[in-house]
Amino acid sequence: MAQFEWTGRRRTGETASGVMEAESKNDVIAALRRQQIVATKVKEKGKEIALPKFGGGVGTKELAIFTRQFSVMIDAGLPVVQCLDILGSQQENRTFQRVLFEIKQDVESGSNLSESFKKHPKVFDDLYCNLVAAGEAGGILDTILQRLSIYIEKAVKMKAAVKSAMIYPVVVVTVSILVVALIMWKVIPTFANLFSSLGGKLPLPTRVVIAISHFLGHWGLPCIVLIIVVIIVLRMYYKTTGGRYLIDKLTLKLPVLGLVLKKIAVARFCRTLATLVSSGVPILEGLDITARTSGNAIIEEAILKTRKSVEEGKTITAPLEESGIFPGMVTQMIGVGEQVGALDSMLGKIADFYEDEVDEAVANLMSMLEPIIIVFLGATIGGIVIAMYMPMFTLIQQIH
Repeated sequence: MAQFEWTGRRRTGETASGVMEAESKNDVIAALRRQQIVATKVKEKGKEIALPKFGGGVGTKELAIFTRQFSVMIDAGLPVVQCLDILGSQQENRTFQRVLFEIKQDVESGSNLSESFKKHPKVFDDLYCNLVAAGEAGGILDTILQRLSIYIEKAVKMKAAVKSAMIYPVVVVTVSILVVALIMWKVIPTFANLFSSLGGKLPLPTRVVIAISHFLGHWGLPCIVLIIVVIIVLRMYYKTTGGRYLIDKLTLKLPVLGLVLKKIAVARFCRTLATLVSSGVPILEGLDITARTSGNAIIEEAILKTRKSVEEGKTITAPLEESGIFPGMVTQMIGVGEQVGALDSMLGKIADFYEDEVDEAVANLMSMLEPIIIVFLGATIGGIVIAMYMPMFTLIQQIH
């Protein structure tokens, strides 16, 4: 028999800990379960060393796959605990596996599934937990999980489309900046030394390029450090309420890109609210969750104003229209859906339409960016080459 130190949670939510003598960890967990305590940590006294946990997080794609598999299993009639055990055992992501096993233990101890999910907010957000709670209350957990999986899959698809479209220009611009920096750092100084030894006055473009090269040679590293510091400061500023509001506002006003971001925001708002309303979540709670998951302070403010309007007995459409973010067509369709009692259906149709609009807008943005990038890079590199060869043309003319 060995002694095990344990930590756990009672059904009331209180934390408990102690030392127990048992044959193995499993015996300790079983004994604690009989005492209605969910074990969160069990280690043999004096033998185990706590190792640091690295990495890990749970990606949206992993969550989408889990939700789809979970919905299929529940629909097939498997008990929730068995589903969690099977899905946890199959998980390659150790963090997600640990979370699922903890949820399984909570459910075995008598907790609701939604309450168990809420203990892991970094994996399961408010939207997920509230929908699961609605499914449990209405006895339609399999249907809710199917809707959730569709919602997450569509969100993953839209995010992947935007990300994949941005890869090409980002890679091209990054490689080009590195090439130009290398030319300025290594090649231009060689030409500068050559021209200096030959003497004579250099053309203005050549002097400008050499001056930029000298500047980068002396101040390149401080400039890189300054850029990193500015990025860190902006990220810290964005974490403040005022900073997030200002940056999000400026982002939505960007030419071309701002329009794409607005369309993404409209699609996300409609898809989220449609999923919540169709699953039986009250409209006020649905708007509150949608605001928190909007991802933009300006849109969050507009949705919260809408929630206040609905709370006062007014319609959804007026505050959405006043925000200037939601197009007239969207507010009109929402208004019609509200009047005929088919708000969830109308929101779903708007979401489908705007998800297609996002795909088209991203494709148009990329088709516009490609020639701009090519022209800019051609002009930059071509300008450097011409500036370096101009003194040589002058020397050739002097020889003749």
